[in-house]
Amino acid sequence: MKSFKESLSQLAPDPQLSIVLKSLWYDAKGDWDQAHALIDQLGDRDSAWVHAYLHRKEGDIWNADYWYARAKKTRPNYSLDEEWANLVSYFLNT
Repeated sequence: MKSFKESLSQLAPDPQLSIVLKSLWYDAKGDWDQAHALIDQLGDRDSAWVHAYLHRKEGDIWNADYWYARAKKTRPNYSLDEEWANLVSYFLNT
C-alpha cells in the first residue's frame, strides 16, 4: 500500500498495474473521469466493484447500488477514503 500511495507523485500509473488499480490510482489523483473510463465497459466483478465505488463517490447512489449488486457486494457504510484503501489493499493482494 505504501508504494502504491507513493506512486501517486508520478505523472502516470505503473503500466504493470491491473486495470482496477490503475482506475483507483487515477481516482486518487483526482481524475474521476479517467478512473471511470478505464472500467466503464468492463463486466467482471472486480471492475464492477470499483465502478460501484466511483459512482458512490460521484453521489449517484442508485447507479452505485446497481454496480455493487453486479460485483456481489453491499454498499459499505464507512467513508469513501476507507473504501478506497480497502479496495487498493484487496487488489494489491490478489
